[in-house]
Amino acid sequence: MSVQEDVRPEVDAATVTRAEVCIAACADAWRGDGEILASPMLTVPTIAARTARATFEPDLLLSDGESKLIAGTWAIGETPPADAVEGYVPFRRIFDLLWSGKRHVMMSPSQIDRFGNANISALGDFARPTRQLLGVRGAPGNTVNHPTSYWVPRHSTRVFVERVDMVAGVGYDRARAVGGDVERDLDIRRVVTNLAVLDFGGPDHCARLVSVHPGVTVDEVVATTGFALDIPVEVPVSRLPTGEELRVIREVVDPRGLREKEVRA
Repeated sequence: MSVQEDVRPEVDAATVTRAEVCIAACADAWRGDGEILASPMLTVPTIAARTARATFEPDLLLSDGESKLIAGTWAIGETPPADAVEGYVPFRRIFDLLWSGKRHVMMSPSQIDRFGNANISALGDFARPTRQLLGVRGAPGNTVNHPTSYWVPRHSTRVFVERVDMVAGVGYDRARAVGGDVERDLDIRRVVTNLAVLDFGGPDHCARLVSVHPGVTVDEVVATTGFALDIPVEVPVSRLPTGEELRVIREVVDPRGLREKEVRA
């Protein structure tokens, strides 16, 4: 039997947008996760999770954002078809998934520091904040119980700060101070921004630059980060989406191009 030739279309790098590069980077956060609940927040991570399941990670579980697990792939902003419901996961069951580690959330922090402490609650002195945000919500439980990643649509020194005003999501230095299960189980996979991909693989789990998106320089990332990054000798360029991923993104999940409204090059 002859091996069939791969007939997927070649990717024209000139036509790939920054938003599509970000989607590929976010999708890779769930690579290898298998049968767990992907919980993306904001537009780009939602497109990314659906693209990941439609291409390289078919066992991912995706919900309608409320209480139903949905089979297949559907467009962002649209209601999934009624016959696509494959399971029921009411709010109370989310905690079972959370505590067992069978969930991987991608949140969007207002602040994050070099050890991954994240703030989604308030800016300024917590007793008298200058800005009220979402509140702590589920960030502490997320970060100490299952994999957590972050999406930052605009990479800036206002987001990447030396010290967060309030710790909602736990970082590696605080987990180390607590020790035990918290230190053992903390798993902040990656931070994807409109400029680059970071992880916490530097010394003592400090933030490390993993890749820069096409057209972005290392100096640009350094200038827009409010703390010292661990920078390898060679920093690769973030990968482009494959031809199949681009088809899913453009034709199936986001035919209206909502991704471009969330990302600025």
